[in-house]
Amino acid sequence: MSVKLERIESIIKKDVTEIIQFDLKDPHLGFCTITDVKVTSDYSYATIYVSFLGQNARKEAGIRTLNRAKGYIRSLLSKKLSIRKVPELTFELDKTFENAQRIEELIAKTK
Repeated sequence: MSVKLERIESIIKKDVTEIIQFDLKDPHLGFCTITDVKVTSDYSYATIYVSFLGQNARKEAGIRTLNRAKGYIRSLLSKKLSIRKVPELTFELDKTFENAQRIEELIAKTK
C-alpha cells in the first residue's frame, strides 16, 4: 500500500469522525467510533468501518442512519479534502470486537 493512500485514509477517518461528531444531528445514531477506513487504489470508493456502543438493534439503526446521510457526509468531506475526486462512501459495521470475543470464548471452552 502506498504512503499517499494511507495518508488519505487517515485524513478521511479524522474528517468523517469530526463530521459525525459535530455536524450530524440524528438521535438514532448513538455513540459510534470509526475504527478503520479502506480506500480503493483509484480513490473512487471508501469503506468506513464503524463500531457502536450498545445492543444489536442500536447498531443496525446506526448503520442505516449513516448510510442515509452518506451524501451529506460526502459533501462536507469534499469541503475539507484537497483531492480532486472525493470517494463514494460506504459504511459497514466493524465486527472485529465480536469476533475476538467469540474466539476467546472458544479458547476458554477448550481449557
